[in-house]
Amino acid sequence: MFKRIVLIFLLMLISQSAFAIERSELNPEFFAKFNDECLYYYINEAIDNNHSARQATYRVEQYRQQVKYSFSKELPSFNVAANYLGVHVPQLDNFELQNNAFILPFMANYEADLLLKNRDKTKGTKKVYEASKFEEKAVYLSLLADVATVYTNILEYDKLIILAQEKVGIYTEILRRDTKKFEHGTISTSQLNTSAKNLETAKNELEKFQKEQEILLMQLAVLTGKSADCISDLNRGKFETLEYQNSIPDEIQSDVIFSRPDVMQAEKMLEKAKIDIRVARKEFLPRFNITGLWIFNTIAPGTFFSWESSLAAILAGASQDIFTGGRKIANLKIQKAKYEELFEKYRQTDLEAVKEVNTALCLIKHNTTVDKNTLAKVQYEYKNLENSRKKYARGTISAPEYLNDLSKFIDVQKEAIQTKNQRLVNYFTLYKAVGGKL
Repeated sequence: MFKRIVLIFLLMLISQSAFAIERSELNPEFFAKFNDECLYYYINEAIDNNHSARQATYRVEQYRQQVKYSFSKELPSFNVAANYLGVHVPQLDNFELQNNAFILPFMANYEADLLLKNRDKTKGTKKVYEASKFEEKAVYLSLLADVATVYTNILEYDKLIILAQEKVGIYTEILRRDTKKFEHGTISTSQLNTSAKNLETAKNELEKFQKEQEILLMQLAVLTGKSADCISDLNRGKFETLEYQNSIPDEIQSDVIFSRPDVMQAEKMLEKAKIDIRVARKEFLPRFNITGLWIFNTIAPGTFFSWESSLAAILAGASQDIFTGGRKIANLKIQKAKYEELFEKYRQTDLEAVKEVNTALCLIKHNTTVDKNTLAKVQYEYKNLENSRKKYARGTISAPEYLNDLSKFIDVQKEAIQTKNQRLVNYFTLYKAVGGKL
């Protein structure tokens, strides 16, 4: 029986100290549907290790303890003080008092919450705690959307860098051939310079892609709680296989939109403001206080903890402010103005929530169409490239002409990669807009 009690106590202690956000509220399984284990791994790493998000978690814990602190004010307080007393008192007949004494007073204080003012203050603190939990969820949702976006952009640059390297190779070959032609006097200096310029442009594009990918890798490392020095150890999948394995809804229910964490946070703060108005009104009413005192001393005859050597008293009464210079009226008006401010914020948050969801759906709809059209464009350009390859094999076009057609095909491939990336990023935007409920 004793072991069972100890186990229950330990479980209660652990439950009080564990205040991390529930993973199920973030729906990390959404990212597992993109056919990429690395993406799912980094999502979970960010939940566990991102320091900015953990700051939000510790803010929630502060507000949770603030609720307990506020509740403690509803309960009686009890304290004791040990005091030495040195006095000189006259002798009265046979009643002798000690000149050196030790006093041990026990004091109890309690503000009788007959009007439930302190209870309302605790309720208001609890609303702030609940609002902080929704703020924490919003921070984590934004974090996961950022991690997925950065990771997808990294995979995009993997493909873009390969294509850029191919273009550098193409323009290097074109410049080599044009250099020979220039040496034989069959082309002008301007044409040679144009080929050299195209090569430098291709090299700059490659450098740009490599620079931006390196920056994204460092950003991914920091988002997942790792050092930016370890970017070479970050594993990743392939852009070709990265695709959402489920269907995106054409419309979102209003219940989902209005249960977003920012909307719920605004609602809780509005409820807290309403409670603050009620508390401000109760400040005009009297306060009821009860004070109890029991003092043991060694001044009077008798043993220390005996009734003869103790003094007991109890005081109960009501106190009312007569004049406060208009402070209470001003406080009530302040709380009413705060409520109106938060009410307008709540309405604006609702409008922004609907707009963000509709915007995300709109982007997905149109970018999906653009992506399909671009893929069709790639197929047409590929057919053109096949025709050029046949012509080059028959000797009807020159090698630079074929290489230029190959460069055009690479440009179309790059466009297809960018449109696919934009479509996938829009999925992450929608995930954040609906509060992770996809």
